[in-house]
Amino acid sequence: MSAIAAFLLAFPALFSIVNPVGSAFIFDSATSHLPHDQRARLAGRVGLYSLFVMLGALWGGTYVLNFFGVSIAALRIGGGSVVALNAWNLLTAPEHREARKQEQAAPEGQAAMDMAFFPLTMPFTAGPGTISVAVALGAERPAHGLAQLWFFLGVSGAAAAIAAMVWVFYRSADRVAGWLGTSARRSLSRLMAFLLLCIGVQILIGGIEDIVLSLKGIG
Repeated sequence: MSAIAAFLLAFPALFSIVNPVGSAFIFDSATSHLPHDQRARLAGRVGLYSLFVMLGALWGGTYVLNFFGVSIAALRIGGGSVVALNAWNLLTAPEHREARKQEQAAPEGQAAMDMAFFPLTMPFTAGPGTISVAVALGAERPAHGLAQLWFFLGVSGAAAAIAAMVWVFYRSADRVAGWLGTSARRSLSRLMAFLLLCIGVQILIGGIEDIVLSLKGIG
C-alpha cells in the first residue's frame, strides 16, 4: 500500500471520529472565560496531545491488544458499538450532549493549561472512539517490508493533518461559531453525528465479518 493510499484510508475515518469542526464549538464554550492568547496556546497543546494519542494507537495499539489477548474482531465490535452508541445519543439529543461535554470540559478551579490533556484531549477530542478507530487502522498495516513503512508514513500524515485541524479550528473557535450561528451549528452537529453513526456501524460490521470468517476457517 502506498503512503497516499494509506493517508486516504486514515484521514476520513479519523476526521469523522475526531470531528474538529463540531468539537470547536464546545471548546469555544469551555474556554470562553480565557483571553485569546491563552486559548491559542491551549488549542496548540490539545492538538499536540491528540497527535500523540493517535500515533500511539496507530503504531502500538495492536501490540498492546496482543499483550492482553484482545483480538481485532473484539476491538472492532466493542469500539464500533461505543462509537455508534455515542453517535446515536449525539444525533437524538445534541443539545444535551453538548451541555454534558461542556460540564466535563470546564471543571471549576482547574488551571487553564491543566485542562489540555484531561478532559480537553481525553476524552473530549481523542477519546475511546478515536483510539478504537486508530488501532483498527493500524491493524491494516502490511506484514513487513517497504510497504509497511509507506503505510505508517501515510497514516501518520493523516494523524498529523487531523491534529493540525484541531489546532486551527480550536484556535479560531470563537470566529467559526460567530460565522455559523446557533441554527447552522446544530445542523452541522447532527450531520456529523449521522456520519459518525455510519462509521461505528461499519466498524461493528467489520468485527462481525472477522468472526464469521474465522468460524468458517475452523469449520
